[in-house]
Amino acid sequence: MNVKGILIPIGGNEDKGIEKSEIYTLEYITEGILARVVKESGGKDAMIVVIPTASSIPDEVIGNYKKAFAKLECTNVHILDIRKREQSEEADSIDLIRRANCIMFSGGDQSKITSKIGGTIIHKIMLERYQNEPIVIAGTSAGAMCMSREMISGGSSSQSFFKGAVGMSKGMGFIPKLVIDSHFISRGRFGRLAEAVARFPKLIGVGLAEDTGLVIKNCNDFEVIGSGMIILFDPNKLQHNNIEILEEGTPMTLTNLTTHVLANGDRFNIEKRAIKVLPMDADFVGLYSL
Repeated sequence: MNVKGILIPIGGNEDKGIEKSEIYTLEYITEGILARVVKESGGKDAMIVVIPTASSIPDEVIGNYKKAFAKLECTNVHILDIRKREQSEEADSIDLIRRANCIMFSGGDQSKITSKIGGTIIHKIMLERYQNEPIVIAGTSAGAMCMSREMISGGSSSQSFFKGAVGMSKGMGFIPKLVIDSHFISRGRFGRLAEAVARFPKLIGVGLAEDTGLVIKNCNDFEVIGSGMIILFDPNKLQHNNIEILEEGTPMTLTNLTTHVLANGDRFNIEKRAIKVLPMDADFVGLYSL
């Protein structure tokens, strides 16, 4: 598969240089995930289109991203505020998506993205450009989760590891071999990602911690970026998976579910299931801007 575009799914609460709580901030925004998004898109003059469709507070989200990209001296940021499906078919929307160097989906509810944009003209343009051009498609939280073909649409963390705890639906289909969850560690979403890969054992589950993301190239090779970690669930060698025979609400049994914990600078090849980790004695200075 020769895919020219780049995907950057982010686990949520990426540093925008504006949060007051230090738990959400890095010392310098230029060392953060959004800086990497800008770099991969072609630099501060790249045309960046922010889509806040997933959010229930789009006006606030728009303001936050405008401030964040302004701190990075970006000069060509546009907002595509799609609140109704028919807006995804309008000429102005189509024009922005055709010209964008980077498309950035905000957090919120991933089902809003698929219901208002999935299958529309601009979605088809995104897929075509992602396949054939070096466009960057980035997304945080819901914007990350919608990237997969099989998408987690909801589910209770408190009912983790019980069949039926996770809701699944069709995503935007940019990355067919992964299923992605966000806010993974802070919200205890291990169980619902485990059920997702139990239901789709040919997929690799990716749990993104907050302020952590992936740079996925050629729809196959990815690098971990940001201040946290990712959890990979690889069901390729499952020896026991009883989800098909269970009733709803019944605890699942999964054995030999391969699990990896990866952090900044680590790399993974999806097709080969091959990991390249940062050496133990590596110099960590400057890793955020790799």
